[in-house]
Amino acid sequence: MERVKWGVLGISGHFIKKVLLPMQKSDIVELYGVASRNLKKAQITADKFGINKVYSGYGELLDDPEIEAVYLPLPNNLHVEWIKKAADHGKHILCEKPIALNAEEAEKAVKYAGDKHVRIMEAFMYRFHPQWKRALELVRVGEIGKVNFVQCTFTYNNPDRNNIRNKPEMGGGSIYDIGCYAVSVARYIFDKEPLRVVSLIERDMEFKTDSRVAGILDFKDAHSVFSVGTRTFPYQVVEIFGTGGIIKIRIPFNTFPDVPAEVEVTTKVGMREILTEPEDQYQLEFEAFSRAVREDSDVPTAPVDAVNNLKVMDALFRSEKSRNWEDVR
Repeated sequence: MERVKWGVLGISGHFIKKVLLPMQKSDIVELYGVASRNLKKAQITADKFGINKVYSGYGELLDDPEIEAVYLPLPNNLHVEWIKKAADHGKHILCEKPIALNAEEAEKAVKYAGDKHVRIMEAFMYRFHPQWKRALELVRVGEIGKVNFVQCTFTYNNPDRNNIRNKPEMGGGSIYDIGCYAVSVARYIFDKEPLRVVSLIERDMEFKTDSRVAGILDFKDAHSVFSVGTRTFPYQVVEIFGTGGIIKIRIPFNTFPDVPAEVEVTTKVGMREILTEPEDQYQLEFEAFSRAVREDSDVPTAPVDAVNNLKVMDALFRSEKSRNWEDVR
């Protein structure tokens, strides 16, 4: 399969630490060029990692006919703007989560890309990791009986006032940055949408972001509870509880690419640890998207999933104001 030529809009720390090398390791992904509003920063990155082309701005990258797909690791508040501009240039789009700051904006962005006949997908990389594929297999075959609730904890401590995650005007805060994972994983496991949600949100006194959030998602016959925070000791875990057992994923989202991942399964016959082979979930994600481009097929995670995830997040924010349950709509 001919490699898909990718361009990256923005030289973020996340891109350099997590995404750049996996893209370069792939046989079907070509990291063709990077763009930054700071040309020097882009050139230093390109020289250090042997990237083919450098662009002095995002628009210059989009103007290059060689680029087939773009990755958007930009601040959350810039996603919709550059989704539309990329679509105008006929580029397929893999956008970091969330793709917008509310469901209405997301729906419009997805429709805009569709009208321009380009593929778009939200970058929830965890869904491509073998540990999650195995966990979902066990849920589907009834290994732990009927699943009746999911529990997720995801925290880190970021006191940097200059970091975009601490700037509400740029889409910072717990729900946008990591609460989206808690919502996504519950919807992924139950394979349906919650009917209503309730949240307890604490705002940071300095940053005004939602720095600590607890939430409950009501799926009618099951529920999910989560706690996320940006000013707490780093920790993450997902536990899936069923009538016949428990599945625990110890590092559900930031899985290390160079060691086996662990899925702990407890049933009435005992506890066992399933080890999946080391895999880079970012490489798997980019390769899956690239195959869709080359094979002219649907992207593995439908764009409507991004819209539905934001509908739940919107309801969590409404619940903060109403101090009550809010329907997901």
